Amino acid sequence: MSQPQPTPLHLVPAGDAALAADTALAGDTAPARDAVLAGDAALTGDSAPAGEAGLARDTAPAPGDPGTSATPTPADPPVSAADPADSGESGDVGETGNPGGAGAAQAAAGGVPAAAPARAGWEVAGVALCLLAVLTVGFVADLLLLGALRHNRDQQTSYAELRHALANGTAPVGQADQDGAIYPLGTPVALLDLPQVGLREVILEGTTAGVLRGGPGHLRDTPLPGQAGTAVIMGRRAAYGGPFRHLDELRVGDTFTVTTGQGEQVYRVIDLRRAGDPQPPALGAGQGRLTLTTTDGSSLLPNGVLRVDADLTSGAQPTPPRVLDRAATPPAEQPMGTDRSVWVPLVFWAQGLLLAAVAVTWARARWGRWQAWIVGVPVLAALGLAVADQAIGLLPNLI
Repeated sequence: MSQPQPTPLHLVPAGDAALAADTALAGDTAPARDAVLAGDAALTGDSAPAGEAGLARDTAPAPGDPGTSATPTPADPPVSAADPADSGESGDVGETGNPGGAGAAQAAAGGVPAAAPARAGWEVAGVALCLLAVLTVGFVADLLLLGALRHNRDQQTSYAELRHALANGTAPVGQADQDGAIYPLGTPVALLDLPQVGLREVILEGTTAGVLRGGPGHLRDTPLPGQAGTAVIMGRRAAYGGPFRHLDELRVGDTFTVTTGQGEQVYRVIDLRRAGDPQPPALGAGQGRLTLTTTDGSSLLPNGVLRVDADLTSGAQPTPPRVLDRAATPPAEQPMGTDRSVWVPLVFWAQGLLLAAVAVTWARARWGRWQAWIVGVPVLAALGLAVADQAIGLLPNLI
């Protein structure tokens, strides 16, 4: 069996090597350094094969490609300078040999889907915080700022109505009118003047939370001020103008007046009572008394009820027959009573606010952030105030 004959080697002439160097310097795609090296080898008698020198020139990488030898072996596959796997930029070459293997596969398989639920959760949390903020701002604004404006407006309207009734002799003097019909809640019945605390308020009929938003109210199962017996006037201390917020500054011996359809009645303060204090002495026949009632302690966090008793010093006026007694007065009109009839409108307004918040969230995804807020903020603010207005009805009527 014959042995394969070795291929004879051909030396590269020095002239050819120099020509290769000149060609590379003139703009050939092979780097100039490779051609010059080939020429030097030929001049010094290096026996590098001509074919190998040509292969080095043909397969030389583009200029700027790092990490590639000047004369790659035929086993090295040709690479592109634009391939990030050869440039060393990707550090995620896994054990399987895939460029960017583990990181790329993980990003492609689970990266994007995992971000979507997280973003949805943030959007739900944002909607919940938005609703909470709207309700909080609406509650505080309606209770303190807008409530005071509403109270002033209602007082102006009530004063004009009472003044007209007094001038025409039609102001209420009992629980019912001449036809026997009970006066509706909120009807102006008297004018209270307390100069010691700078108070001048129209007294309305009824003591529910809704009535007391417009001013002090007369407890309907008691006689009107100026008549024999004990009349009770209740008023808020903090919310909706807080007309009775300085009631605890009255002192024994202070006098004030109440104007009704039966004239001007004069009272003198005899005591200030809190829970546990003794009751004032009983009234004699034909005597009258007025009890002013509000909260005690902190304005928004009361710890009891404050009562100011004042005896009638002017003559008592005739007292018409009563139509309502204590048993006929609902608990919502008693001191610190709450109005549970607001639950139904409160639920409907709350549902409207929730639907509006969902609609704003949908519009934000479709239209954009600013377009959705420009349209949604006025709607959310109006519904938030409506919900807060109903929720305030659940608070005690004297706050």
